[in-house]
Amino acid sequence: MRRGLRHPGVVGTHEDHAPALAAELRAAVAGDVDFSVTARALTTMDASNYRRVPVGTVAPRDADDVAAALEVCRAHGTTPVVARGGGTSIGGQATGTGVVLDLTRHMGGIVSLDPESRTAVVRPGLVLDRLREAARPYGLTFGPDPSTHGRCTLGGMIGNNACGAHSVAWGTTADNVRSLDVVTYRGARLTLGRDGQGAPPGLRELVDRHLALLRTGYPADLPRRISGYALDALLPERGTDVVRSFCGSEGTLGVVTEATVRLVPLPADPVLVVLGYADESAAAEAAAGLLPYRPLTVEGMAADLVRGGTAGLPRGGAWLFVEMDGAGPAAGLVRAADALDAAVVSDPAGQRALWRIREDAAGTATRMPDGAEAWPGWEDCAVPPARLGAYLREFRSLLAEFGLRGTPYGHFGDGCVHVRIDFDLWTGKGVREFRRFSEAVADLVVAHGGSLSGEHGDGQARAELLPRMYGDELVGLFGAAKDVWDPDGGLNPGMLVRPKRLDEGLRFEGLPLVGLGREAARCVGVAKCRTEGPSSGPGVMCPSYRATGEERHSTRGRARLLHEMALGELVTDGWRSEEVREALDLCLSCKGCRSDCPVGVDMAAYKAEFLDRHYAGPLGLLRRPRSHWTMGGLPRWLDLFGRGVNTATRLPFAARLAGVTPERALPRVADRTFVSWFGEHGSGRPPALTLWPDTFTNHLAPEVGRAAVRVLEDAGLGVSLPPGRVCCGLTYVSTGRLGAARKVMRRTLDVVGGVEGPLVVLEPSCAAALRTDLPELLPDDPRAVRLADSVLTFAEALETLAPDWAPPRLDRPVTGQTHCHQHAVLGDAADRRLRARAGLTGEPAGGCCGLAGNFGFEPGHYEVSVACAEDQLLPALRAAPDGTTVLADGFSCRTQIADLAGARARHLAEVLAEGLEEGREG
Repeated sequence: MRRGLRHPGVVGTHEDHAPALAAELRAAVAGDVDFSVTARALTTMDASNYRRVPVGTVAPRDADDVAAALEVCRAHGTTPVVARGGGTSIGGQATGTGVVLDLTRHMGGIVSLDPESRTAVVRPGLVLDRLREAARPYGLTFGPDPSTHGRCTLGGMIGNNACGAHSVAWGTTADNVRSLDVVTYRGARLTLGRDGQGAPPGLRELVDRHLALLRTGYPADLPRRISGYALDALLPERGTDVVRSFCGSEGTLGVVTEATVRLVPLPADPVLVVLGYADESAAAEAAAGLLPYRPLTVEGMAADLVRGGTAGLPRGGAWLFVEMDGAGPAAGLVRAADALDAAVVSDPAGQRALWRIREDAAGTATRMPDGAEAWPGWEDCAVPPARLGAYLREFRSLLAEFGLRGTPYGHFGDGCVHVRIDFDLWTGKGVREFRRFSEAVADLVVAHGGSLSGEHGDGQARAELLPRMYGDELVGLFGAAKDVWDPDGGLNPGMLVRPKRLDEGLRFEGLPLVGLGREAARCVGVAKCRTEGPSSGPGVMCPSYRATGEERHSTRGRARLLHEMALGELVTDGWRSEEVREALDLCLSCKGCRSDCPVGVDMAAYKAEFLDRHYAGPLGLLRRPRSHWTMGGLPRWLDLFGRGVNTATRLPFAARLAGVTPERALPRVADRTFVSWFGEHGSGRPPALTLWPDTFTNHLAPEVGRAAVRVLEDAGLGVSLPPGRVCCGLTYVSTGRLGAARKVMRRTLDVVGGVEGPLVVLEPSCAAALRTDLPELLPDDPRAVRLADSVLTFAEALETLAPDWAPPRLDRPVTGQTHCHQHAVLGDAADRRLRARAGLTGEPAGGCCGLAGNFGFEPGHYEVSVACAEDQLLPALRAAPDGTTVLADGFSCRTQIADLAGARARHLAEVLAEGLEEGREG
């Protein structure tokens, strides 16, 4: 691991006075001041391609804290200050080399909400979805809705003038802000509004001197013109709208401390119309013609983004997703649209299913069909809607000319296109081509009368190119306006005016091309792992962030620390880093990020590799937590001692000796193993499958295995067991003992490597380990891939091997827990179908139960474990009516439910087996 690397122009010179600056900030503000390595590492990047190392962070509690922090920074050599919300900026606007103001920790509340005036007063760190949830009971919402609505903040939306899918109806953020309270770098507190309200001295005079330029220098007929400063809003004929001119200034003029925003009525009768067209250009050319029908959205995408099949979509190679308010307007739109085919959907479930196809495209766009990575950098330009079709044809040609790939999609009704491109940002040649392409596509956008940014702002990615769009004179006026607001240049320097080069300070510089740092760099920072509350949807990621609210315990935060560890500049201890270990300590290895993260960051795998290396060597072995040897080696101890483990756990200080938290009682080992029972039970039919006797089923819950055999045999399937002891290696992987895991896996392959036919695994975590960890840890053993491909879950086995079998009809409601590994790796579609055929209604909870194997048993984890259960599982159990069956296929899930809710959860096999017995008795 390389150490001490420095990247000129990235770190800056402010570290020299960091101790004194931190001390004065702690004395001046009531909020949190954190200049630690971890705090700095977590804020080196946003969702862009850029990296800057701050000197420290401040989480202010209120406007007084903001003003005090600015005063201290100004006194310390004009230390730069960057205001940061969710850190989802695409252009690099939320990074800096000075002090980062984290406005999410303490300044995220709603001050008031007035349904009569349809306004709300909010603080800048408020996540958009929290405002939408508060407004919904009144039939209201905040109009702009970017795809990051579950984690982006109102302050960030104001800074970037964010838009979203509904901008054709409700406009940009600037259209929906009534007033702003801001603090300038010099400490002036201003309330911005119309008619010149709040304008700093000299701003009106600047505008009066350049009226002609402001009236002619901006492109016309461009609803998504986000680039540059909106100085034309200060024209007298436009109401000298200071608040509108401030929106989109990317934190370069002042820090927002409070905002009054407009709320709009929710659609009374939303109807989704999906229109199919021959190709992307045809869809783009049709979009502008739909605007007279007053749609709420006009979103576009092509077939190359639909990688899960086009079921549910109308015929075509590209589609427009158009939301209308009312069946009548929807029917009129369909009649007028020149489309190949159309689908009109009124029911909410059907709409959600179709919208999910469109929303999934945003994640799909980050990867090419062959798995190659795609990056931001030319993310969201906009052209007049009538020019969109022609622009897209030329844009595709430009991609081909440069040998690049990318799949455009986005807000076709506003002429705004999103695209991620497979730039080579790792090599000097690739970076040079990145620059050449950026310059060429900027000229193309300008030729079509467009804006370099149509939603996410310019930041460092495009600010250097603004003279191509606006000319030198108007860009010079941007600089003069910046100097009026911020004469010291202390707020977010290098953004929008006097910008840094677009190819400077790329976050890939200095990273090794292979290894864990390279893997962690896959995280592009969109922060889906920071989503919490109802807006999080059915996913699992990220339970530890949802429990703690701390960035370092999010998937993104951990990826950032691993990135910095690989660079060796901030995190200098390499694999011995305590900062990284502490951040990974609360990772539950739930694997949720493997499926929920748009770019497939696999933090469970990264954690396993880090722990393996962190504790390598003789001294490392001594430093390992005892739970890694006890819980991590559970399969071996149970095979060796069986029921003797029960006696050991009743000894005084047993929990402490085992490295287990005293709040937990260790599971009791069964009197008889499942394998022993099966040896006597036998099978009267020729084997159709091999049933995997995982450690949990064999030693701790043999009743699950017996029930599975009962059901499988009722379905006409002969069952056999492997001809020897087997183990998937899961507990060794999750505790970072990868060498031991490989040995266990090889021994298992020696036992079952030649077994033919399907392998049915009852424990979801073991099935997931066999499907993923086994081939990944033994990539050179062809038996590993064959075994992984043979794995079936219990429900999959019944569906594929006994498709005509009818399960017992139970007709009862269910709740419980879908195992997080099942969600992330295996999928539960077969389980859903099997439950439906058995008359089991309702859905198990999403999220993670919080026990997660050894995690919930380890000291220091109990409170987080309980908090994870309180997120979704325990509320679902409390809300369930009497007589509800509690389902949980995972042993950890069943244990957590018993410990925290006092309820008995059962594997689906147990419930079906009981149904068969009841049917026999009846």
